[in-house]
Amino acid sequence: MELRDLKTLVTVARTGSFTAAAAELGYTQSGVSQQIQSLEREVGRALLTRRPVRPTAAGARLIEHANRVLMRLDVARSELAGIDRSGPTLRVAACPLAATGLVAAALRLVRKGAPEVRISLRSVTADAAVAALAGGQVDVAVVDGISPPDHPLALSEPGLLLSIGLVEAPLRVALPDRHPLARRDWIDLAMLADAPWVAGTPSPPAGVVGESQFVLHDPADLTLLLGLVAADHGSALIPASVAALPPGVTAVPLRRPVLVHRSEVLTLRHPPSTVTALVDHLRDLARQPGV
Repeated sequence: MELRDLKTLVTVARTGSFTAAAAELGYTQSGVSQQIQSLEREVGRALLTRRPVRPTAAGARLIEHANRVLMRLDVARSELAGIDRSGPTLRVAACPLAATGLVAAALRLVRKGAPEVRISLRSVTADAAVAALAGGQVDVAVVDGISPPDHPLALSEPGLLLSIGLVEAPLRVALPDRHPLARRDWIDLAMLADAPWVAGTPSPPAGVVGESQFVLHDPADLTLLLGLVAADHGSALIPASVAALPPGVTAVPLRRPVLVHRSEVLTLRHPPSTVTALVDHLRDLARQPGV
């Protein structure tokens, strides 16, 4: 299999369009079609349906492997490029709800120890943060997600990136005030098994909640997420650290299943000294009482 063809398959599946994939990759649409056909001949199976463009069962399985292969290659290139990389810029990708207080405090300590450092900070989803780190666009990714207690988020294959857990916080279920469960002291998700959900940031693990009626693509827009909840479009899982709720929204502690909102910091395996300093500050701050 050609790596180029695997990347094309992943891009077509992600964009849902041969035309969009061709524009993103810089190929012609016929070139994209030829690459997909070449892969299908190689494996002896159809990988995509054409109308609409969606992965078949075999295509979904190959895409899963292709994503891992392509990410590993991205990490390899980034590690090699970083051997000689030096400079005053520290590039950070962070999820909006990923230990924001720790990140701000740790960056302040980095600047105090190295005033010449210029900090570039972008707000992204967890998947985008990992992709940016693997691809060499950022030096550090501070990510979050929902997981069982003391359970890594597993955003990449084990050993590919350095991953350090920072903090875990309880979860709450955001409901409209008029919801029949809004006055309870706790909620089990089984009580909402058939209810609609609004998928935001971070998204619950697959199978934890029902089908989402809305999927938000702007990770920073917690206001819109809670606005949809207030308008009775569905419930949402939010960390207990979200204290300011808009009118019309109530947050009830989640009892079962036992899940937490977890924040982690990710780097390449051999980061430069400025990155190491930031990670050390994050880890030290996370260990302080009351965090």
